[in-house]
Amino acid sequence: MKITTAISRHNFYSLIWHASFLAFARNFIDVDTIIPSMLVDAGSKSVQIGIMTAIMLGGATFTQLIFAPFISNYSYKKPFLLMGINARILALLALGLMLFFSSSLKGSHVVWLIFILITLFSLGGAFANISYTDILGKSILQDSRKSFFSIKQVITGSILFVSALLAKKVLTLHSYPVNYAHMFLIGSGSLLLASLGFWNLKEKVHSRLSIRNPVHFFNLVKKELKENKRLLSYLGWINTQGVSIALLPFVILYAKEHFQTESTQTGTYLLFKVIGSVTTGLLLFILSGRFKYRYLLYINTFLAVTLPGMMLLFPHQPPFFLVFLTGGVVFALFGITLNGVLLEVSGTSNRALYTGIAGAGSIIPALFPLLGGWLIKQYGFQLFFFTFIAVVLSSLFFIQKLNCKK
Repeated sequence: MKITTAISRHNFYSLIWHASFLAFARNFIDVDTIIPSMLVDAGSKSVQIGIMTAIMLGGATFTQLIFAPFISNYSYKKPFLLMGINARILALLALGLMLFFSSSLKGSHVVWLIFILITLFSLGGAFANISYTDILGKSILQDSRKSFFSIKQVITGSILFVSALLAKKVLTLHSYPVNYAHMFLIGSGSLLLASLGFWNLKEKVHSRLSIRNPVHFFNLVKKELKENKRLLSYLGWINTQGVSIALLPFVILYAKEHFQTESTQTGTYLLFKVIGSVTTGLLLFILSGRFKYRYLLYINTFLAVTLPGMMLLFPHQPPFFLVFLTGGVVFALFGITLNGVLLEVSGTSNRALYTGIAGAGSIIPALFPLLGGWLIKQYGFQLFFFTFIAVVLSSLFFIQKLNCKK
């Protein structure tokens, strides 16, 4: 069923509504600064930071291999989208309330509850992302997609900046754990408002991909990998450049362990990350009709390598503000290209399947934080930084093979 211009415009605004309130919530639950900082304040070390980063940035998406066959059998994906975001809302609400009353719990119990609730939050996101990618691909006209990814960055930019300032203020009003409790409760409320955009979506039904059983699913995966060589290159790119967004939590650990940074500085780092992300979105919006994904992939590889490079070149006084500013650029570029290239590689009927394959295929990003935590514990940060650089540079091979034309 062909989508009309009116429905495409309606869904465009609904998704922008969601993106706007999600942007406000994002800084209160930031996986690169707020959550790792909270874990360190709760008593976690490098291994625990590695485990949590693996869950948030890679491990949860691996479960998309389980979710995708189930969701692909349904023509309507909107109910699953709502289930996923509601799970995230409840997880954040529970996390905020738990931190408020954490004084009556043992320290080890607090850490375990944090891990459980953050895992639920991450799993909800992985579950929702399959439906989100499918609905986005069939609910907005193809000519509007690149503009959507760019304008989403611009429209939400001012919200990101304001929420970063507010998050920085909330972090300093109280000490641990009350400050983080306030952060997660605000995040939960913002996600609740964001979910209204999903409720308002008008989903158009296309032919569904029928998957009879697990054996049939794996046969479909094998068939797609054999017939679509670009999918293999896409998976290679995810598994190499994908580790770039796993670095900043370890930078927070590095700053706290070696330079004793406080919550006020964590809030400032978050602000600089937002500035980098928003500036990138604005620039790409201005150039939305001219840039190609291929060049963004190359640029992001270079920028990602400079992040640990700054720590290695200036070990006694690292420019953390510049690191997080550049990290915001890397985060924005990876987010725009991740979905944009997937839409280019996949088709309308197999998009949920491809999302599941991509999520499950993110093996190295899921395992790298675990390796990173172990390397830091055994050998220190220097070897970890060099390992990170080697993995990211290897993405150049897959970017060349992808040969993105849009």
